[in-house]
Amino acid sequence: MNVTVKFFASLKEQFSEPVMDVELSSDQTTVEDIWKKVSGSEQMPENVLSAINLEYAQAQQIVKAGDEVAFFPPVTGG
Repeated sequence: MNVTVKFFASLKEQFSEPVMDVELSSDQTTVEDIWKKVSGSEQMPENVLSAINLEYAQAQQIVKAGDEVAFFPPVTGG
């Protein structure tokens, strides 16, 4: 199963590539599982937001083949 993973804002600088294709072996893979895979098994920080196919997603939401998963830090403005 392949998914596209994108990183935005400061997370883009934290990872080697802002966009990556990730191969997953389970059809029960969650957003948090993807984070762990691309980060080298680090826990997903609570303040990191995620989206699947342009809609906000929870860390335990299941990802399907072909989905686009995005991670971004919370945005503040003034």
